[in-house]
Amino acid sequence: MTISPRQLNRATLARQSLLERSRLPVPEAVRRLLALQAQEPASPYLALWNRLADLDAADVDRAFATGTVVRSTLLRVTLHAVHGDDWAVLHAAMTPLLRASRLADYRWLESDLTNAEALSALADVAAFTADGPRSGDEIKAMLAGRVGDPAQMWWALRTFAPLRHVPTGGPWSFRHPASFEAASGGASHEPSVATLVHRYLSAYGPASTSDIMRFTMLNSARVKAAVAALDLTRVDGLLDVPDAPPLPPDDTPAPPRLLPMWDNVLLAYADRTRLIPAAYRPLVVRRNGDVLPTLLVDGYVAGVWRPTDDGIEASAFHRLDDGTWAALAAEAAALTAFLADRDPAVYSRFRHWWTKGIPAAEVRVLPAG
Repeated sequence: MTISPRQLNRATLARQSLLERSRLPVPEAVRRLLALQAQEPASPYLALWNRLADLDAADVDRAFATGTVVRSTLLRVTLHAVHGDDWAVLHAAMTPLLRASRLADYRWLESDLTNAEALSALADVAAFTADGPRSGDEIKAMLAGRVGDPAQMWWALRTFAPLRHVPTGGPWSFRHPASFEAASGGASHEPSVATLVHRYLSAYGPASTSDIMRFTMLNSARVKAAVAALDLTRVDGLLDVPDAPPLPPDDTPAPPRLLPMWDNVLLAYADRTRLIPAAYRPLVVRRNGDVLPTLLVDGYVAGVWRPTDDGIEASAFHRLDDGTWAALAAEAAALTAFLADRDPAVYSRFRHWWTKGIPAAEVRVLPAG
């Protein structure tokens, strides 16, 4: 069976609830999506807003507050929001990479601290945060009597210790300074990698081992071992789960969407032309790693957006027809209403990218609803 590029695009959008908004509860939606990039606190909310009908932001607040959705450093050594029941498996799958990202880093290797000290301090931090949330300053103060450089030790541990971020308020549940709490672990690494690969394919497949490696940053040996341990199907050279839904026809309509910064669907593949035309990739994925909020038109990235005092400024990389602009305007009106009581100027600290210039074929301000 041969899969056309458009059919692959539509399959991705369908599994990501981007062809049609679903009516799942927030925790179940997060579980099906596997993980939502959360280094910007607003992004999980906006990712869900794009995928769930009539989303109430308070439901996301509640999920974070109750721990049914957890924010933690996981995939690609980056903050993600995941279902609380998935955290232990995902953390176990990523633990070697999370540790290596710090203990093999030159900043650690050039310090006077040792890996043995790190593992001892890891137990101290887990015990210290087991009784309730602790700030980074509190954790460093606890470490001060136990290690020579508590700030450097905390720099390492906050990435790979079994911790979840505890909501601290603000419009999107988390604000600086962060607060941390011990999370329950206990899962084994190799079975957890297999579970992660299976869940990735359910949410993002069909896909290749290279795609899985890009999404997780796990090395080839770990991914290939997980693939070998699983009962998977192959479709036109790509991997998929046996119970995958039928592939949508390549002429399936794809409505416009206004995706948040770092939306995982744009970061889930080695070949990002599945959703991002090659010419547009450097306009969206900046050299420092910032991934700008994007316009999705007919299933593909067609521009970027940002809020303004008058609504949503949409910068299209190619000219769009009037019908597409009308559909984007409807999305923008709904988005500004969603942002109104939270953070109308969301992502404002990234305005410098627009100051430097966005090469657009058309720019329109889509009015607030």
